[in-house]
Amino acid sequence: MLLKNLWNLDNNSAPLELCELPKPSIGKGEILIKVSACGVCHTELDEIEGRTPPPRLPIIPGHQVIGKIVENGDPKSSMKIGDRVGVGWIYSSCGKCEFCKKGMENLCSEFRATGRDAHGGYAEYMAIPSTFCYPIPDQISDLEAAPLMCAGAIGYRSLKLTGIENGQTLGLIGFGASAHLILKIVNYSYPDSNVIVFTRNPEEQKFSLSLGAVWAGDIDDKPPYLIHSIIDTTPAWKPIIKAMENLHPGGRLVINAIRKEDTDKDWLMRLEYPTHMWMEKEIKSVANVTPADIKQFLDLAERASIRPEVQIFPLSEANKALLDLKNRNIHGAKVLAIS
Repeated sequence: MLLKNLWNLDNNSAPLELCELPKPSIGKGEILIKVSACGVCHTELDEIEGRTPPPRLPIIPGHQVIGKIVENGDPKSSMKIGDRVGVGWIYSSCGKCEFCKKGMENLCSEFRATGRDAHGGYAEYMAIPSTFCYPIPDQISDLEAAPLMCAGAIGYRSLKLTGIENGQTLGLIGFGASAHLILKIVNYSYPDSNVIVFTRNPEEQKFSLSLGAVWAGDIDDKPPYLIHSIIDTTPAWKPIIKAMENLHPGGRLVINAIRKEDTDKDWLMRLEYPTHMWMEKEIKSVANVTPADIKQFLDLAERASIRPEVQIFPLSEANKALLDLKNRNIHGAKVLAIS
């Protein structure tokens, strides 16, 4: 599926065009993957609607990719033809800067994003540097593994950045692909911690409670108590203000969103120091993911049997999947079945 121009999606939109392209050729150090599944992420909406740095058009989107290696241009790689691998948001980094040397490739100034700066996984084949693909545990199916490459990995990174300790309360704002996986991580890694969920969708509220949340309500509702850490997975500004009101003293809000939309930006004008920032409350953003995040989360997902709830679409219905995401028609994660 090819994106040729930026769009503002509405119910009549079809920004992606199904077309025939040559099979990618690989260079030294790269592998070619025959794609079997690719997750659909809100970041694709941000790319299509122009909220990220502009993609290299025309571009094949998709950065939650699962497939098998069919060509290997890296003789030093331990991976071989036939291996099942995954690709996440990080396509490559420079490998030489201060951040890359510290394992913080997500902050590299030469960070390249899969499906934005290089062709991604809404396709039958894709090429990727071998150092930025990851073995998939045998116990996890292709369709289950796809959302783990971004929704799961960025959720894992967000949770680490909260600094939460077992027994402390975690809040989640929005309850889509990433948030429902975060709740599953908390159930396993922080069994004495309660999870509170804010989402305007009653079905998402019920879904979160079924997965173990102790309370679920709208962003304007008052939770039963103050919250030690909150992760905001939404594209809106209002949740930032509401989250800071509900934070425990010394608490931290982690924003797990690549961009915020402009539709409710006036909420930022309501940020008041004594109400929202006093008592050493913090706001921290999440920028991308590192290879270590993906590897560590895949290991955790295998040990803890963490699996996403998925809705499956054929590749030809990628536009429909994106519109469902735009319209908040969400239950777990959306995945394109490629082959």
